[in-house]
Amino acid sequence: MDLSAALEIVAKTDPGMVRTNNEDSVMANAIGGIVVLADGMGGYNAGEVASGMATVLLGTELEKAFVAKAPGSKDAAGVSWVHSVLEVEVARANGAIYQAAQSQPQYAGMGTTLVVGVFHDDSVTVAHIGDSRLYRLRGEDFRQITRDHSLLQEQIDSGMITAEQARHSQNKNLVTRAVGVDPAVEPEIHDYDVQPGDVWLFCSDGLNDMVEDDEISMTLGALSANLELCATQLIQMANDNGGRDNVSVILVKVKGEYPAARGWWSRFLTWFK
Repeated sequence: MDLSAALEIVAKTDPGMVRTNNEDSVMANAIGGIVVLADGMGGYNAGEVASGMATVLLGTELEKAFVAKAPGSKDAAGVSWVHSVLEVEVARANGAIYQAAQSQPQYAGMGTTLVVGVFHDDSVTVAHIGDSRLYRLRGEDFRQITRDHSLLQEQIDSGMITAEQARHSQNKNLVTRAVGVDPAVEPEIHDYDVQPGDVWLFCSDGLNDMVEDDEISMTLGALSANLELCATQLIQMANDNGGRDNVSVILVKVKGEYPAARGWWSRFLTWFK
């Protein structure tokens, strides 16, 4: 199913103002409704390798899987096909990155965060690992959809610190889950409804560490009519505030509905209405 008429997608990544190389990686497929964002970690260029492997492997395999079978269908056990595919392909990418890190000394310890969106059937299925985020602007309601897998989030959840204290913490980049660091990792996978007019923002922490949520919300509200300009402005804001990290954004604007494709029988019946 070609979703390019219903979804406008812009993906941008920038090294920021401090780092010389970019360890973020992004991939977007408007026709298939698939987006992947990864923020790599590791010495030398190892983070760049990990995030690049994750986006290429996942992007390629998800595209193939959803050409063969619609994301909203069920597998033989009655499990959502999109959930099954995401679990399998994240595990495959994790294994490939882990093996590369084990077998090549220059890649030792490398890993990557991950946030993946598959838009289908007037919904989006999201898998994430680590502290790269997904936000949604619906009308004037702007909210964070994913919850970070990080030490800070655990401290907030336990009441040790407040969200405001977390913004000034030295432990910002300590994730509790990452792709490729351990032999196995569990992605968090959820489904969300999608409405025309929504703007969905996938980003690395290089954006939300540098720019307050209310500023991100105002920018999306003001510039979402021009998605390219909006993405450029978000990155510029992060860089203007110091740009201490690589910064990546994927913006998805929902222009119309994209319901599940009807089967041949329902199409056949409409001919007689």
